[in-house]
Amino acid sequence: MFRDRTDAGEQLADLLESRGIEADIVVAIPRGGLPLGRAVADRLGAPLDVVVASKIGAPRNPEYAIGAVAEDGAVWLNDEVLERVSVPEEYLAAERENERAVAAEKASTYREGGRPDFTGKRVVVVDDGVATGATMRACLRLVREDDPASLVVAVPVGPPDTLDELEALADEVVAVDRPRNFRAVGAHFRNFNQVSDEDAMSYLG
Repeated sequence: MFRDRTDAGEQLADLLESRGIEADIVVAIPRGGLPLGRAVADRLGAPLDVVVASKIGAPRNPEYAIGAVAEDGAVWLNDEVLERVSVPEEYLAAERENERAVAAEKASTYREGGRPDFTGKRVVVVDDGVATGATMRACLRLVREDDPASLVVAVPVGPPDTLDELEALADEVVAVDRPRNFRAVGAHFRNFNQVSDEDAMSYLG
């Protein structure tokens, strides 16, 4: 049980440091990933930026993620779910563009200018946890398109199956806790209050 996101970030930074992981840049997924990203970036002596993705919800059930799209249009679709749920191609194309615009707008809120170039860099992607990992997968695809020197996922908690699947998209996945009885990210924090945009942006200062 983590006290809050700052405590989780410090524990995550401890683990990354103990594994000898180095970074040229740390990117956090806003909003919840930024308190952790700040702790990790400070410990690794790297600049902190953001990478943004937005979930694509199922028809008539927008809370049920069938994929996610990053700010540059990099997309991850849950093929297993799409085989079970009938999703019209027109719906998928429209939602992909809608959510790309949402992600791009959010990214412009958090940073001035364009996104960083990850080419040849050691990149660590941080979030406050993963459940299905939809947004993380889209963000990893965005970073991977730039051909980074290395790509590391760093989270405090996530279910073992999701973390294992992320290994296929990253060079290494670092997690403080991999509980088999995982229910939700927030269940592993004593304080998991919402992070406002204003508070999140303060970590980038």
